[in-house]
Amino acid sequence: MKILITGSNGLLGQKLVYKLRNNLEVKCVASARGENRLVKKDGYTYETLDITSLSNVQKVFKNHLPNVVINTAAMTNVDQCETDKENCWAMNVTAVQHQVSTLEQLQKENPDYKPHFIHLSTDFIFDGTHGPLDENEKPNPLSYYAESKLAAENIVQASNLSWAIARTVLVYGIVDNMSRSNIVLWVKSNLEQGKKINVVDDQFRTPTLAEDLADGCVLIAQKRAKGIYNISGKDFYSILELAQTVADYYGLDKSLINPSKSADIKQPAMRPPITGFIIDKAKNELGYAPHSFVEGIKILEDQIREMGK
Repeated sequence: MKILITGSNGLLGQKLVYKLRNNLEVKCVASARGENRLVKKDGYTYETLDITSLSNVQKVFKNHLPNVVINTAAMTNVDQCETDKENCWAMNVTAVQHQVSTLEQLQKENPDYKPHFIHLSTDFIFDGTHGPLDENEKPNPLSYYAESKLAAENIVQASNLSWAIARTVLVYGIVDNMSRSNIVLWVKSNLEQGKKINVVDDQFRTPTLAEDLADGCVLIAQKRAKGIYNISGKDFYSILELAQTVADYYGLDKSLINPSKSADIKQPAMRPPITGFIIDKAKNELGYAPHSFVEGIKILEDQIREMGK
């Protein structure tokens, strides 16, 4: 099976490449804009790919004819999407249209070619009035980022392709070269320095370890599972409880964590107050088995230690 991953320099993209690179049953093609930023360069093929360029997508997809495409590439900075709508739409919507139409065309030209398109989506397409949510929940986006992600879902669902949508929540993990932070590292770093942090107590999520999300995507690919799947962590927390759990794990001073309200933190984009996912469908149909949040913190800790060697 040939699996092409878009956005392979990103958090999820990296995890997928590392999970698939030594899998003898899979030929892995990693693709991203610019150069390959992964430390390990063997066991897979790398292609420079700008998914906002139709001709670039057509060239790479035609060259490789992947059995599965996992589209992890997206503009995910929610506030940046609100202020740079043009780039947000290009990355999150137009780029999906390019991939879908290219695969449809290749399918038309090669009757034996049946690609499976797996698209990554988000809990932010919901308005956050209640949670956790199952796959049948009706979307109602609050931000431009959320609108763009929902528009992409609609393109995928209206296509003639074999498709799956993997929706996820608050992904955390470690990337090569530690080029980005996440909620665990942010809390740990600030508390270790004795800094006070404001953390919202009125937003609720099911935080997702990047490795678990990658596992979910691989299971969808292997089973060629179709439809929408919630792929997230299994623990439902407020963001405040998340921060307190990190403090407890490292034995840090919880009194530095100041509970605050979303309304008091001035951000350009609105966040849904309550999301989190019910993941029974993924567990039952895919055999998806995510780690607990505390187990996830330990996995991060082990990876940081390994990088320090």
